Amino acid sequence: MGTLSRQVFKVGLLTFFLSIIISALFRLTRATTALGVSLFVLLIVILVGIVFDLIGTAVTAAQEKPFHAMASDRVPGARKAIELVRNADRVASFCNDLIGDICGTVSGSISAALLIDLVTRYNLYRMEEIISLFTVGLVAALTVGGKAFGKSLAIRQANTIVWTVARLLDRSANLFSKGNNKRRTGLPKKKRP
Repeated sequence: MGTLSRQVFKVGLLTFFLSIIISALFRLTRATTALGVSLFVLLIVILVGIVFDLIGTAVTAAQEKPFHAMASDRVPGARKAIELVRNADRVASFCNDLIGDICGTVSGSISAALLIDLVTRYNLYRMEEIISLFTVGLVAALTVGGKAFGKSLAIRQANTIVWTVARLLDRSANLFSKGNNKRRTGLPKKKRP
C-alpha cells in the first residue's frame, strides 16, 4: 500500500470512528435531554463544520511571506502560522474533508433523530412529510449558507484567520506543556545508588 493509500485509509477510518462516536453520544443523551438542548447541539455541530471549513479555506489562501516578518520580530503564533501555510494541503484536508464532512453527516443524523422525536412526542404523524422537508431545507440552508459566507470571509481575511488560529494553537500548546512541566517537576527525584 502506497503512502497516499495509507493516508486515505487512515482518514477514512478516523472519519468512520469519529462519526460513530459523535452520533452515539448524541443518541445516548437525546433520551434524557429537552428538544431545545438537542436543537442547540445540532446548531453547534453545524457551526463547528462552518468554522473548520473557514480555517481550511483560509490556510490555502494565506500568504507565507508576512508571517516570516512577524516570526523575525518574535510575534507569538507566527512560526505556527508558517507551519500551517506550508502544510496547507494537510490542514485543508483535515479541516474541510475530515471535520467538515463529519459535521455534515452528523448534522443530518441529528436532524433525522430530532424529526422522529418531534413527530412522536407531539403526535404529528400527518405533518411528518412537511416537517421533514422543512428540517432538511433548514439544515442545508444553514450549512451551505454558513460555509459560503465562511469561504468568502476566509479568502478576504486569510492571513488574519491563519494568524488567529496559529496563536490559539500556540497558546494551547503552551498550556499543555506548562501542565506537563508542573507534573514532571512535582515528582520526587530518584535517588542514585
